[in-house]
Amino acid sequence: MENNIELTYTPKLNEALLIVGLDGWGNALDVSKGMVEYMIRKLGAQPFGKINPDPFYSFDDQRPVVEVEDGILKTLDPPGGYFYTVSSALVGRDIIFLKGTEPNLRWFNFTDSVLSFCHATGVKTIISIGGMYDNVLHTDTIISAVASSKELLTKLKKKKALPINYKGPSSIHSTLHFEAKKQGFECLSLWCHCPFYLQGTTHFGHLSYLGKFLSEFGGFELDTEELSITWKDSCKQIQSVIDKNPELQDRINEIRKTKIKGSLDISKKHDKIIHLEDFLDPG
Repeated sequence: MENNIELTYTPKLNEALLIVGLDGWGNALDVSKGMVEYMIRKLGAQPFGKINPDPFYSFDDQRPVVEVEDGILKTLDPPGGYFYTVSSALVGRDIIFLKGTEPNLRWFNFTDSVLSFCHATGVKTIISIGGMYDNVLHTDTIISAVASSKELLTKLKKKKALPINYKGPSSIHSTLHFEAKKQGFECLSLWCHCPFYLQGTTHFGHLSYLGKFLSEFGGFELDTEELSITWKDSCKQIQSVIDKNPELQDRINEIRKTKIKGSLDISKKHDKIIHLEDFLDPG
């Protein structure tokens, strides 16, 4: 791993599942990082490793976060990635989570380090999670997928995941997937389609749906009731905002009329973007 990943110990795992959630370009509505953070907390996963940030991050673009209290520097948290694990004895399958930020630099070196880590810890399957903006409504639950084999894609289709057809700029997910497949890992990338007009919020509906999808597909236990309840409350707030704003109603009606489920329209990704917080009463 060329000292790019520091482990406090090396867990003994059996055909482990690595789930990757990263902040950055592929984290629309906090689906990617938010899903992994929820699973880490809910499953009681424990930290055991971190990625050295120096080779992979531009601190000019992603500055370390500090905490200063009464003139004393308490913490310094650089961008990077952290590994957590939970055993099959607790949830039904050995799982490793990678929670972090998409790297700015040396994507192939970053990927090599992660895959070397996977070989060393007994990972069999790699799942990366992403969120992308699309011409959809907040009530839609659409997941698209890229898989390393036709057999794996068939399994995903049975769970109503749509195969992705796309050509354009990519995220680190694609680099990781491409290299992992060459090294014999079973890998897939799951993408939730997110509405433009909820920018600046977390889509708990996607997290609830995706959490159930992941646990059923991955063969582990995950309670998503908390996410479902939060989403119900969020829907009431969203609808309240919509009811009070004719402009927002018009734009959502336009989406409802023109949307094509399962397709990402890159050419219109900057059109009619609505930040929901702009419609909220600051009082």
